[in-house]
Amino acid sequence: MRTPVFTAPDAAEDVARMRRAFTAAARGLQVTPTGPEVWGWRGRTLGRRAGTSWLRIVCAPSGKAGGRLWEGTALADAAVPRAVPRPRLRDLLDWTGGPYAYRAELTELITTPAVVAGGPVLDRDPGLPDAWWRELRAASAALATVPTGREAVRQSWVDRNFRTFLGIDPLRISRRTTGHGDFHWANVAAPSLVVFDWESWGRMPVGFDQGLLHAYSLAVPAVAARVRHEFADVLDTPAGRAGELVALGQLLQACSRGVHPHLAPLITRHAERLTGVPVPRR
Repeated sequence: MRTPVFTAPDAAEDVARMRRAFTAAARGLQVTPTGPEVWGWRGRTLGRRAGTSWLRIVCAPSGKAGGRLWEGTALADAAVPRAVPRPRLRDLLDWTGGPYAYRAELTELITTPAVVAGGPVLDRDPGLPDAWWRELRAASAALATVPTGREAVRQSWVDRNFRTFLGIDPLRISRRTTGHGDFHWANVAAPSLVVFDWESWGRMPVGFDQGLLHAYSLAVPAVAARVRHEFADVLDTPAGRAGELVALGQLLQACSRGVHPHLAPLITRHAERLTGVPVPRR
C-alpha cells in the first residue's frame, strides 16, 4: 500500500495558516482560486487552480527563505529551454508574515495529469506510449546542456552518508550534468510529457535523475526495466552507476526517516546488487 506523502500539515494551525497565506497570495496576484487544494511534500506547499493559471505557495521560516529551493522555479523558467516541456511562470509574489516567509508562484495551468498523484512512487503500470519515452529522453538530453551554478547534489553529502546508508566508501563525483533533481512519477505528466516542480534542479552526478526514476519504479518491474532500457547509455556506464548510487543513498536516507516503507526493501536489494555489499540495517 503506497503511503501518501503529499498531504496537508499535521497541525491544524499550520493548515489554517497556509490557507490564509494562499488567500493573501490570490488577492495580491489578482486571481480567483477555483479548484481543489493540492498539498505538496508534507504540507510545505499548497496549490490550486486559478482560472487558466496554477497558484502555488511555498513556506519557510523567515530566516531560511531564499536559496536553492526558493528560487528554483523562477531560475528554471529563465534558463531551461522550451524543449523541456514545463509550466511557464507568469508571476511571483514574496512576503513575510510573522515568523514565516512565503513565495507565491503563478504558473501556466497544465491539465495533463501527473502519472501518479499523492506521492512519488509508481504502484501500477501506466502504459506509457513509446512517444512519451522518446520525449523523456529528449527532455533529459536538452536539460543536460543547460549551464548553471546551481549545485543540486554535493560531494559533501556523499562523503558524510555513503558508509551509513550504502555500506561502501564514499566515491568521488567525477562527471556532472544538469538535471531535475526530484525526478519521480508525481513530477511527470502523461500521455504528453510535462515536467513539474523545478525547485531542486541544478548540477548533479551523471545518472542521478535516471537512477532516481528507476528506484521509484521498482515496485513495477516492467516499468523499472523500461527505465533502464531507455537510459542504458547513461546507467550502464561507470559514471552513471556512480550517480545512481548517490540517488539510492539519498532514498535510503529518506526511508530511514519513515518515508516509503514499502519501497525500502526494494531499494536495499537493488543497491546491494549494484555494490555487492550489504546495506547497513537501520
